[in-house]
Amino acid sequence: MESNQTCFRRGVRDGMPIALGYFAVAFTLGIAARNAGFSALQAMVESLTNNASAGEYAVFSLVSAGAGYWEVAVMTLVANARYLLMSCALSQKLAPDTPLVHRMLVAYDVTDEIFGVSIAFPGRLNPWYTYGAVSVALPGWGLGTFFGVAAGSALPARLVSALSVGLYGMFLAIIVPPARKSRVILALVLVSFAASFLAGRWALAAPPGVRTIALTVVISLAAAVLFPVDPAGTEEVAP
Repeated sequence: MESNQTCFRRGVRDGMPIALGYFAVAFTLGIAARNAGFSALQAMVESLTNNASAGEYAVFSLVSAGAGYWEVAVMTLVANARYLLMSCALSQKLAPDTPLVHRMLVAYDVTDEIFGVSIAFPGRLNPWYTYGAVSVALPGWGLGTFFGVAAGSALPARLVSALSVGLYGMFLAIIVPPARKSRVILALVLVSFAASFLAGRWALAAPPGVRTIALTVVISLAAAVLFPVDPAGTEEVAP
């Protein structure tokens, strides 16, 4: 069995590519944070406490729209709900006698990438491996956001506007591959775009943040009921 120190170093090694990727993505989030009125320090603290691209983008978008605290909190919970499932899966990877404090520390930064490398750890997961990966990945995310805001404050407005497009490119890179493989996902993406557009055009009485939360919950629930996923794979099951 590898020692805690060896596992930590191994986690640092595996976390370096994640940190580099995080820095690039978080830089574009920093542009969005700057447009929402966040300072570089505020944006970095937000990233260190909410290490999730979709969750953070929801926060910055809702703040820009003038949403209230409860709207931001609920939307962040909805956007990050998938991490609850990842945490449940990861908890089974830990040894049964793993102390609660280690479980809580590992749960602090369960992201898609950290989950991926942790779940691939051979045998039982040593928490120190995850700590090593997080020790480099999390600063990469926070610093990327910090420098994104700083660059956005120093660069010309037109260039900042151009850089902000990179964030939308990141989300396109996330939704296009699965949409090409599944007509159901493609249809749901198009329905989401249309519903969001119409909700904004109709200027419904509900605040923008509430409309976003409602659309997210309703469309996700409808997709889960009408097109359930086969637990053994990724194919939709006929209703």
